[in-house]
Amino acid sequence: MPVTMERSQMYEKGRRMGTVRFALRTDGGAGAVEVAGDFNDWEPVAMKKQKVGMFVRHVPVGVETFEYKFLVDGRWINDPDHSTWAANRFGTVNSVGRIGTHSLGI
Repeated sequence: MPVTMERSQMYEKGRRMGTVRFALRTDGGAGAVEVAGDFNDWEPVAMKKQKVGMFVRHVPVGVETFEYKFLVDGRWINDPDHSTWAANRFGTVNSVGRIGTHSLGI
């Protein structure tokens, strides 16, 4: 079943210092959603399913600028709400997030 992503803020400063809250809203058809990035050596971590197809995970990042992607039912997805990307060694691109100077009120 194809999964469509709704546009919304996919990451924001977490409640704890040095963390980021990732959130991805799907159309409800996703079974498993994970997030991975250079902040965790690209080891996908499961996001917790919330109501109405929303998946959320707080992750320690420890850096101001980071690269990341979502893994939705085994398929890598760039952040549909963020247009800053960096090329990766697989010939695709990663989303680039920024906290501190990003417009998150930090």
